[in-house]
Amino acid sequence: MRQLKGKVKETRKQKKERKLDNLENQAKIRTVVLPAVGVLAVFLVLFVYLKTRPAVLS
Repeated sequence: MRQLKGKVKETRKQKKERKLDNLENQAKIRTVVLPAVGVLAVFLVLFVYLKTRPAVLS
């Protein structure tokens, strides 16, 4: 069977499902990815601070 050239039309049901999937993915980004990136940033700042602080003179 030949394939038609051009973009395949999306049905209303497919469009609705795609939009719902996009909303779910955005929610996952807010709840999983951003906190993980935040924790990594805190560790990086802490590491740089500990490695660059002046030595204590006794």
